[in-house]
Amino acid sequence: MLVFFRVCNYNGKEIKRFMKNEIAGQARNDADKESEKSMKTQIAICGYGNLGRGVESEIAKNPDMELAAIFSRRQPTSVLKTQGLCPVIHMDEAAQWRGKIDVCLLCGGSATDLPEQSPALAAIFNIVDSFDTHAKIPAHHKKVDDAARAGGKLAIISVGWDPGLFSLLRLYSGAILPAGETASFWGKGVSQGHSDAIRRIDGVAGAVQYTIPMASAIEKARQGAAAGLTVREKHQRLCYVAVENGADTLRIEREIKTMPDYFADYDTDVIFVTLKELNKNHARMPHGGMVVHAGQTGAGNAHMMEFGLKLDSNPEFTASVMLAYARAAFSLNSAGESGARTVFDIAPRYLFAGNVADAIRKLL
Repeated sequence: MLVFFRVCNYNGKEIKRFMKNEIAGQARNDADKESEKSMKTQIAICGYGNLGRGVESEIAKNPDMELAAIFSRRQPTSVLKTQGLCPVIHMDEAAQWRGKIDVCLLCGGSATDLPEQSPALAAIFNIVDSFDTHAKIPAHHKKVDDAARAGGKLAIISVGWDPGLFSLLRLYSGAILPAGETASFWGKGVSQGHSDAIRRIDGVAGAVQYTIPMASAIEKARQGAAAGLTVREKHQRLCYVAVENGADTLRIEREIKTMPDYFADYDTDVIFVTLKELNKNHARMPHGGMVVHAGQTGAGNAHMMEFGLKLDSNPEFTASVMLAYARAAFSLNSAGESGARTVFDIAPRYLFAGNVADAIRKLL
């Protein structure tokens, strides 16, 4: 009542001044919010599968970034987001967001999506992709580099933990101990790229592929005896596959086991299950692995370098790596650089969100 009495006793000029101050204050608040938003790196997600949802989940942990849009081949109204209020845009309209997006993170599959999407979008946006078909990275790099240079954009390709972090460790260990051998092992865990490749086969309703390292091969690597090990001796591939009604399981199994770059060179087991069983027992996506380098210095002094990861969620961890490199892509392009890059080209300081002086003081 006291507040009501005081307001009612304001004269007309006081009320106008009060309203004017309120409007001005709100305008300042809106301007401050808009300024804060403009200072954040505007991120787009292309592809809203497991990895895309991982980016959406982890972007909140990066206060210098903001999710601006999701690009999808599906109809926007059919995309059920897990969080956030950003718009969902059909892929055909992505180019209309030129100038509104600082970095686009490409979260599609390496088998069929990224070979087309990466060069197409690199001509429009700075991009980070997770292309993981190792044998085809050089050709992919060339194609994306041409597109990004033509568009004046910066593209960082093959970002994740392998290729990505493991790539760096292979480079570091080989450079530091050139008289030595490097071996990489993956798993036990779910490979998103290999699972996606199986799901692209006609008649497959769902699939999860586990990569399993061979313990005997890891021990040989630690002893410096990994030279000559074949991919078949290093890993096994285990595929759980659900098929559509009436699908030819013999044909599907044959297509999986003979798929080049994915399964043809490995001992591959295919186990057919119902879609219900697949979703119940194989919904989690753990992964991990290690890089082992055994080398020598001097007169036969032995050394071993080993880097390992154990991941509860492959897509969330991969998303976190991509977001760090998105920061680098935007910084480098803002400095006038364009073209394609890999993790080998990016100085670690570009990944760090804080002041570089703080990193030197705290981390170096």
